[in-house]
Amino acid sequence: MATKLEVMKDELKSLIKKGNHLYLSMIEDVQGLPDDFKKDLKEKKIKLPNFKNEYDTWYSEALLVIKQILPDRYSDFTKQYKDEKRKEIDFLTYGVADYLLGLRTTSHGGTNVVADGSAAVGKMQIQNSILEAASKRFESSLFDIQEVLQADMFDSELMAAKELAKKGFVRGGGAIAGVVLEKHLGHVCEMHGHKSRKKHPSISDYYQLLKENDVIDTPKWRFIQHLGDIRNLCDHSKDREPTKEDVLELVEGVEKVIKTVF
Repeated sequence: MATKLEVMKDELKSLIKKGNHLYLSMIEDVQGLPDDFKKDLKEKKIKLPNFKNEYDTWYSEALLVIKQILPDRYSDFTKQYKDEKRKEIDFLTYGVADYLLGLRTTSHGGTNVVADGSAAVGKMQIQNSILEAASKRFESSLFDIQEVLQADMFDSELMAAKELAKKGFVRGGGAIAGVVLEKHLGHVCEMHGHKSRKKHPSISDYYQLLKENDVIDTPKWRFIQHLGDIRNLCDHSKDREPTKEDVLELVEGVEKVIKTVF
């Protein structure tokens, strides 16, 4: 049976292959592929994907990989899709998003083409290069394998927390889920190079640190804050006893945070 690490490697390899095929599909659409390329694809029985139908799914999956494995290249990757800070659309600022819209800009009354789909080819190539760099980072000894092991551990702990809650051990289940949340937020802070001044930071210290450094936005900050309140209800004597529903909400919330905050 394949390990989780092996599955992740295979999925990343498949994602890179899909990216390369999308790149060729874009070239074919913009300027046409050379005859030797067409012959090679035919011999290998490779049918290129429809770029405009399949790019968004690939981009979303690749984005998660970059964010987790190569976070320092995240902004570079998204910029190739669309430069949110651009003041005008020219060959350098034209992105894949513009290509998907079929955008074409001209000057001198429409006689000169400033930017069209051909400008997106280089952007797609850069995205593929960044994804391949993420693959090398993943394979290298520098990759923090703790990510994979920790994910498995968290899954087990949250499953235990859920079972405890269902069987009536509400405070115990809530405490376990709270520990998982605290560990994950602490690890995210560490990955982004943000350290709390406190010797023993709490959940609130971590999510505040992440918000102040723009790792999470206000909605996520409020969501995690709410989860922290449920955790406190389980750990300390409050005005009311925590319920099974409270703990199950906490567990589901922590699962969501693990998948969306890194």
